[in-house]
Amino acid sequence: MQPLEVDLVPAPAREPRLTRWLRRGSGILAHLVALGFTIFLTVLSRPGTSLFSWHPVFMALAFCLCMAESILLFSPEYSLFLFCSRKARIRLHWAGQTLAILCAALGLGFIISSKIRSELPHLESWHSWVGVLTMLVSGGQALCGLCLLCPRAARVSRVARLKLYHLTCGLVVYLMATVTVLLGMYSVWFQAQIKGAAWYLCLALPLYPALVIMHQISRSYLPRKKMEI
Repeated sequence: MQPLEVDLVPAPAREPRLTRWLRRGSGILAHLVALGFTIFLTVLSRPGTSLFSWHPVFMALAFCLCMAESILLFSPEYSLFLFCSRKARIRLHWAGQTLAILCAALGLGFIISSKIRSELPHLESWHSWVGVLTMLVSGGQALCGLCLLCPRAARVSRVARLKLYHLTCGLVVYLMATVTVLLGMYSVWFQAQIKGAAWYLCLALPLYPALVIMHQISRSYLPRKKMEI
């Protein structure tokens, strides 16, 4: 009689402490960059000096701060709301994304009013086209999130699959928002104030939170949601 061979599944290797702390530090830095870059654009815009001056302010609040923080709060390592329950963080995520859409709508309203007053044509740059498209997709993403918030009322049968779509599309929307901000740095207004090496530094800053969020979603959430389906 031959002995039975039992396949033992090896325990996952323990992550080095240095790697864990470096990842936490990168997440904290993402919070600081999102907040700092928003403050920088607000100061640079000098809000109140013109109708246009409010456009970068509200767009920075929407795309650089609210949208980024609404995603980062789900991180199991560097969220600012780790003390909150999962349900509470979902509510905060919905509130943050709603605030992002409202700020983006205000920013859009100010740039439209500014162009009408100056008698300038609309939608003449990649920045404007991508920005409008980002807002439209953000609205669709918000409706998807509302269906997940109230699945019975929305008659959602496959919640796990819809969550996967929401996560994936949410990452795409945030990357589109980042591209919109980057394209805005090619505008005449921005390049007239920021030049040389400082311009390249500004170009790199919005990319950092985007990389952290991409890593967060791809590492922590997408594999788990695929297993649930």
